[in-house]
Amino acid sequence: MKAATVNFKTDVQTKQKAQSVASKLGIPLSNLLNAYLYELAETGSVHFAVAEPMTEKMEALIAEAEEDIKVGNVSGPFETLEEMFEHLDSI
Repeated sequence: MKAATVNFKTDVQTKQKAQSVASKLGIPLSNLLNAYLYELAETGSVHFAVAEPMTEKMEALIAEAEEDIKVGNVSGPFETLEEMFEHLDSI
């Protein structure tokens, strides 16, 4: 495969943040950009995903749910959807 150079402009802060994230992932920024271009070229579509940052409240809720699961404080299994909805209506 013959390499081609792509030049584009972005603001300095965005470039620095992107390089920092790529570094934390252990992937060169150029590899990430190349993978994005490859996906765009192959699929003809654009995909953006935003992960919501974990908050202290979310961490506490997850820890509580994991503890409930560990001690067997769970609902179900249910045989039908109606059975599940009846249970949900009762709590």
